[in-house]
Amino acid sequence: MDFAHLIQTVLIYALPVLFAITVHEAAHGYAARALGDNTAWMMGRVTLNPMKHIDLVGTILMPLVLYFATSGAFLFGYAKPVPVRFDLLRHPKRDMVWVALAGPGANLLQALLWGIALYAMMAMSVSERFFLEMGKAGMLTNVVMFAFNLFPLPPLDGGRIVVGLLPWKQAAWFARIEPWGFFIVMGLVVAGVVSTLWMQPVMRLTFDVLDVMLYPFAYLLR
Repeated sequence: MDFAHLIQTVLIYALPVLFAITVHEAAHGYAARALGDNTAWMMGRVTLNPMKHIDLVGTILMPLVLYFATSGAFLFGYAKPVPVRFDLLRHPKRDMVWVALAGPGANLLQALLWGIALYAMMAMSVSERFFLEMGKAGMLTNVVMFAFNLFPLPPLDGGRIVVGLLPWKQAAWFARIEPWGFFIVMGLVVAGVVSTLWMQPVMRLTFDVLDVMLYPFAYLLR
């Protein structure tokens, strides 16, 4: 195991991951507040201060242990979820979808901004590998978060979106999965189902969309 390489990789990904998690969680809080639920705002969670969203075990210890234990082959982590009371939203069922979409939407926007930053560095002839790799890491990290959080099973954002879109009877049945949803998702991740049937195709599609959006910047570098 090349520990020097692992340490360098951790340093490259540290800032992108911190931004990805912080803005994702804050976006949920901002959306909830805009749609009528002030719970997160009153608890000080509608903020871009990363310390409010970092979970010592889920955000720092677990990803680091998994990264070093598997030489980067398997990585998982989580932040403190922003508290949302869907019953306080103006239109609970409909607004639940917008609150859930806010997090992945923030990651998609960040992936685009990291891509723009990467092209800007190339335009300025920045040759420092560390910064170029950080730009690529920023895109990858946010695309991974975007795709994973859209997996259609509660408590992930995709599951909440499904609950918001289903008719009331089916939504109530599907929502009952949530207490066990985390363990089901982890089982599917370990079995490779999430990666093969969801992550890979969704990430490919997302990168294709980003390529189209970044085409003007690539064209200017020709």
